[in-house]
Amino acid sequence: MAGEPQDDCLFCKIVAGRIPATVVRETDTTLAFRDINPQAPTHVLVIPKAHHKDAAALAAAAPDVAADVLRETQAVAEEEKLDSYRIVFNTGSGAGQTVWHAHAHVLGGRGLQWPPG
Repeated sequence: MAGEPQDDCLFCKIVAGRIPATVVRETDTTLAFRDINPQAPTHVLVIPKAHHKDAAALAAAAPDVAADVLRETQAVAEEEKLDSYRIVFNTGSGAGQTVWHAHAHVLGGRGLQWPPG
């Protein structure tokens, strides 16, 4: 069920404290932590604490929490002193989503090419 923690979800386990992560920010509704396989000098994931399978599901079920995730991407960028940065939501396996819990990638600290891939 949307919003409920999933036993087989990596990010739900991180939210619950069962798997360690390098947390950079936390709010009542979001958690931001460093990606374990960074694709840029700064690569932070911002997730809703509640489980939603992807960004589209999050936006449909909890638009206020989706807004919280976006607000936190800006806060991460400010704390990381990024003058410019990219926010990426991968939705679906064809787009590169590998963890089925909505998450935003905050990437920066180097020039980022467009299109990305």
